[in-house]
Amino acid sequence: MILNPMAASSPSPCTPIQNIHHRSESMFFPCSIWSSTISKRLLIKRFGGIQLGKASPYEGDDGFGNRINVLRETESAGIEVSNAVKDELFVGFFREAWPYFLAHRGSTFVVLISAEIVDSAHLDPILMDISLLHGLGIKFVLVPGTHVQIDTLLAERGCEAKYVGSYRITDSDSLNAAMDAAGRIHSMIEAKISPGPSLSGIRRHGDSSRWYDGVSVASGNFLAAKRRGVVEGIDYASTGEVKKIDVSRIRERLDQDCIVLLSNLGYSSSGEVLNCNTYEVATACALALGAEKLVCIIDGPILDENGRLIRFLTLEDADMLIRKRAKQSETAANYVKAVAQEDLACVASDTSKDMASFLNGKALTKAPNFQNGVGFDNGNGLWSTEQGFAIGGQERLSRLNGYLSELAAAAFVCRGGVQRVHLLYGTIGGVLLKELFQRDGVGTMVASDLYEGMRLARITDLHGIKQLLIPLEESGTLIRRTQEELLQALDFFIVVEREGQLIACAALFPYFKEKCGEVAAIAVSPECRGQGQGDKLLDYIENKASSLGLEMLFLLTTRTADWFVRRGFSECSIECIPEERRKKINISRRSKYYMKKLLPDTSGIRLDSAFA
Repeated sequence: MILNPMAASSPSPCTPIQNIHHRSESMFFPCSIWSSTISKRLLIKRFGGIQLGKASPYEGDDGFGNRINVLRETESAGIEVSNAVKDELFVGFFREAWPYFLAHRGSTFVVLISAEIVDSAHLDPILMDISLLHGLGIKFVLVPGTHVQIDTLLAERGCEAKYVGSYRITDSDSLNAAMDAAGRIHSMIEAKISPGPSLSGIRRHGDSSRWYDGVSVASGNFLAAKRRGVVEGIDYASTGEVKKIDVSRIRERLDQDCIVLLSNLGYSSSGEVLNCNTYEVATACALALGAEKLVCIIDGPILDENGRLIRFLTLEDADMLIRKRAKQSETAANYVKAVAQEDLACVASDTSKDMASFLNGKALTKAPNFQNGVGFDNGNGLWSTEQGFAIGGQERLSRLNGYLSELAAAAFVCRGGVQRVHLLYGTIGGVLLKELFQRDGVGTMVASDLYEGMRLARITDLHGIKQLLIPLEESGTLIRRTQEELLQALDFFIVVEREGQLIACAALFPYFKEKCGEVAAIAVSPECRGQGQGDKLLDYIENKASSLGLEMLFLLTTRTADWFVRRGFSECSIECIPEERRKKINISRRSKYYMKKLLPDTSGIRLDSAFA
């Protein structure tokens, strides 16, 4: 789309065909005095907003004996142009966010709001955005932190907060403070979410009683807990550990279009109130519900050793980073201990092949089995993955290890089956919207499955690749490749492997001189189609191409144009194809040519060092 009509020029041979025909409209007056004044002084930027320049007062004659005030008129014209740009940006945002609306609708997100954010002025806009996203069809379970408020109440009452490891020692004074803090926070969040959006701007669309219903917030005794008891000679008094999350009743409330507010106060089988660790509750809830995402809104960013934001970590990378700190961090050591127990449990379960483990209807390749202190196997038939991962205490309060504790909780949850964990700096305005509706987001994402099973092809994959390509070659979708041709191109192939079998493949042929690359030979085995493997491959190729410094992708196709157009490719002329590649094109196939301009890669996703 040409945003500045005056900047339009004749299309180049490589201009996508769908963009060649522009609307010949102009927002400028024909009179040269208007045109020059506005274009030179008022239109500083066409995209991203308008800055109104200071035009000097000037009164002139309009040619008919009437005096005109240039300053007033140019300011008016500038406002009109600014409004037009604002409208264009508004429409553009909605169109760009469309895929995310579809992806997130109906998903369940568990959102932990740290006590530091709960205690700040940043809570109000975060809750407003949660209410907005709820209206778009996202199901929310909110778990607010309370330790800052509890410590404040204890200090006001002349009492001392006591921590050992990740847990608070909850004596009678601490329990009273915990109940008071939880009650206040619950009432405050419920009050702020309930009203819903302002009605002033939507009355023009007609009257409807549903606009006045507001947002329903549900809470209850969803958390069963047990006393932590005496551990290594320390009596934790009324401190609790998660015993069970009442999944069925939480889902019932979510299905009734409620936002669920989950307190960290649990209830024992003997009727006691127990103060549980907020992170243990949130991680246990995300695992028990099988949530699509756990979102942790915290009071700082996750930075690397150079002070740069870490945008993305695979589960393997996060695991490695935590293990390196195990000697300095008690939380990291607890994580390593939990993972070691999990691995032992998995080895034991692998000896019995006649049983499959399922969690929330999803088959697990591993059945996590965590031990007491960081989530426990209580032997009562409950899923061990309903237990969470506790972080807190002096290590977290001191921040001696930065936000390693939060990263350990994220890795723990990913290991348990939650595919995405987002760690967001809560002081960033609109942080939830920016993270969920932009390609690269603004926080740190830990993912367990982004490119799961994907790797560069090896010589032993040659037969498997050929088997994937044969059906498409026979249908005429792909050109036939001999064994020798495949062997020669093998270094440029990416494959997806599952349980020792190749289920998909694709190739990226880079042309570094022209800063572009060819996408070729995307093939998915018939039994795995419809599972998003083709999209994963294409996404991997785009990230790989961008990391190699390529600026455009192109492809030749006869039968699959619709699939690529929906993923951002546009038809182009043969002149867009590098000359070296044009010489090898079989014109008799009458292939169509498509291209896609790549955006700079700021995702932080680290790929294999292919094509090095």
